[in-house]
Amino acid sequence: MYADLIVTNIKTLYTCNLIPPVRGKQMNEVTVIDNPFIAIKDGNFLDFGNHDYHQLINEKTKLIDAEGMIAIPGLIDSHTHLVFGGSREDEFAKKIKGVPYLEILASGGGILNTVKKTRTASFDELMKQAHDSLDEMLLFGVTTIEAKSGYGLDLETEIKQLEVARQLNKNHPIELFSTYLGAHALPKEYENKKAEYIDKVIRDLEVIKANNLAIFVDVFCEKGIFEIKDTKKILEAAKNLGFIPRIHADEIASLGGTRLGIEMKAASVDHLMAISQEDIKKLGHSNTIANLLPATSFYLNKAYAPARDLIDNLAAVSIASDYNPGSSPSENFQLTMQLAGNKMQMTPFEILTASTINPAFSLGIASRLGGIEIGKQADFVLMKAKNLDYLIYHYGVNHARHVFKKGVQVVKNRQIINSEAI
Repeated sequence: MYADLIVTNIKTLYTCNLIPPVRGKQMNEVTVIDNPFIAIKDGNFLDFGNHDYHQLINEKTKLIDAEGMIAIPGLIDSHTHLVFGGSREDEFAKKIKGVPYLEILASGGGILNTVKKTRTASFDELMKQAHDSLDEMLLFGVTTIEAKSGYGLDLETEIKQLEVARQLNKNHPIELFSTYLGAHALPKEYENKKAEYIDKVIRDLEVIKANNLAIFVDVFCEKGIFEIKDTKKILEAAKNLGFIPRIHADEIASLGGTRLGIEMKAASVDHLMAISQEDIKKLGHSNTIANLLPATSFYLNKAYAPARDLIDNLAAVSIASDYNPGSSPSENFQLTMQLAGNKMQMTPFEILTASTINPAFSLGIASRLGGIEIGKQADFVLMKAKNLDYLIYHYGVNHARHVFKKGVQVVKNRQIINSEAI
């Protein structure tokens, strides 16, 4: 069989091809191949390694010289709030003065600020803003994301957000997997009527399901917002309809959201800055992914999730950007990776595992994405870096030069050359 494309002159290839979820010491078990090639056929990896590849070439095979760059799998960002209206720079001064987020929320800021702007934004306005953000993510080497709703808090706007994400999945190279987050906050019109709003979210689940707008359902499980019993009620209804749970858990207060996620076999529990030692140990005996969001801690000047403790207790860890307008307004996923190293003491190999195969597992796509492996979809990135350690060490810049999605080059020399879905 002949290749459609062969990439040669790669300095080093790095990939974790273990069966996920990858946990504990295995997160450091990354395949490292010097001077390899990558061969692609029909959008999938045909072959790779440092053996002879000339038998894969015919007159139709395209050759690309990697010029000594390193190769890694396409990055997977498994927690984003991609679709929203406006921005929140007007809250920045309050944030740096140390005003607590829940106080900003109570005054009509925070999520409710974005809800107001998202409700009034048109479909096309939301589409353009989200498309621009996807372009930025792609330039940093992200090829797959999870995208949440949650800035509508009414059915009409939640559907609008999810329909924008569905359309973007059809017309942008990045693949999107949608999550319904109706239980993100209590809207103003339901102030002091939380039970009624929870019932509404549950009723709305049927509409989301009937229109096939989301795979996952998430809840912001937090003190004073949606407590454990609220979260359980919503997620039980969601599971009964065939949705897969995810939970914003143990971010500000240790409520036991992680424990609930494990009990409900959630795909992931996310944030975990306030996770208890008991729940850290429980995660190590589950297949629920501990999805850590270091860029949020960085931006909010808060404590970081205990990544080392989680890994040492056999939890399967992933990292994600939490891209959103209030607490992580950056599309730079490489910065998320660098913060995981510098602030959470994760090793470069652990970071790669947490950015590829483990998030692929949490999204249910690890059989075809998350690694450079024969038969898997050919999503990969060529980085201008001496080695993987250099990628984490040299922070705040974009090392990605060339990005491939389904075997098609979509970024060349930091320029998007194919902005359509493959």
